Amino acid sequence: MSSTLIVVLITVGAVALFALGLSITIIVKGHYIQSEISENENMQKLGIKCAAQQMREEECDIRKGGVGDHSQCAPGGCASCASGSNK
Repeated sequence: MSSTLIVVLITVGAVALFALGLSITIIVKGHYIQSEISENENMQKLGIKCAAQQMREEECDIRKGGVGDHSQCAPGGCASCASGSNK
């Protein structure tokens, strides 16, 4: 066997192993990993906010509340800020 074929087989095996591991994680937990700040309850409890929301609040505080009361964020949460629909 050539060394190129061995490297390709090892790579395919590693990718298959990682895909299997992720699938098992989803099956055991019963849901996908909540990596979005707007969806993750633990991050919300800790007061962690997305960067766009945090920057808006800091700008508002710098202007001493003259622009708004931190209500600029859409009800959809941080995901709506990231899509550019809330400007």
